[in-house]
Amino acid sequence: MGLAHVSFLPQIRGSRSRALPDRALVNCQYSSATFSTGERKRRPHGDRKSCEMGLQLRQTFEAAILTQLHPRSQIDIYVQVLQADGGTYAACVNAATLAVLDAGIPVRDFVCACSAGFVDGTALADLSHVEEAAGGPQLALALLPASGQIALLEMDARLHEDHLERVLEAAARAARDVHTVLDRVVRQHVREPSILLGD
Repeated sequence: MGLAHVSFLPQIRGSRSRALPDRALVNCQYSSATFSTGERKRRPHGDRKSCEMGLQLRQTFEAAILTQLHPRSQIDIYVQVLQADGGTYAACVNAATLAVLDAGIPVRDFVCACSAGFVDGTALADLSHVEEAAGGPQLALALLPASGQIALLEMDARLHEDHLERVLEAAARAARDVHTVLDRVVRQHVREPSILLGD
């Protein structure tokens, strides 16, 4: 379960050398609450996992956000995981997608993500913590469903090419299912104010 917040700043704070003259700068920060896992291990703010996850989120959303519409601006995406039971990257992407859409930031398409793995000879989607801990090869897929474009694909172990297609298809199918749910929720959210206003 993730909590995401997006802020759009029309000006760059601090050093202007980071400002991009032709597009917005996307900044993503990831953190995990101490109580989010059973370990209860306190991680420093800039640990390797947090930095890596922030970089993956930035790469994912740079592929989806229409940054050229807001030159010399910065879009901040803050994600904090409150409960981690596997599929953390996917939960972060899906929560941040809703936050970006709610903030009114123009995007090419929804970004929908899902994890998948190969456990005991079976391709599984949306892995739980127990399935992730089983040690089989896993991948994380972020998809722009309308175009079928892959925003991010990362594998954490070797996987024989005979099995790769099945695992990738399981993740893509699950990401498209997530898109169906997110699209329905966003349309309902947009419709609610017009119903209240009597339109």
